[in-house]
Amino acid sequence: MKERRGLDVRFPLVVLIVVITYCSVLVPPAWSQSPPDIQLTAAAATILYFPSKAAFALGGGIVGGLAYVLSGFCETTAKSIWIPSIYGTYIITPEHLSLDRPIHFLGVAAESEGMPTTPAATDN
Repeated sequence: MKERRGLDVRFPLVVLIVVITYCSVLVPPAWSQSPPDIQLTAAAATILYFPSKAAFALGGGIVGGLAYVLSGFCETTAKSIWIPSIYGTYIITPEHLSLDRPIHFLGVAAESEGMPTTPAATDN
């Protein structure tokens, strides 16, 4: 009974530390040379947006890992899940809010990645 009481007291403290750490990590990247109102809006948007993107990325990472194993270690299958779920925008900046930069919830692969290469010409 005594151990249970110790956990009940520490849990709110742990939650408070996690929330403070979360906010201190996410809010500073939103600050830039923009007006303060758009900076605060970007910070608030990040605080609301990031948990859903992070959960989606975590779920995609797990599902992609399962797909990799269940497909006989086919990397192409896993990447078709990992790339859209893990890549993308995680932090909303003032540039996103002023529409100077698009927000990508689903990620896209780099242009050079996945592009079919043509074989070199051979002399016959």
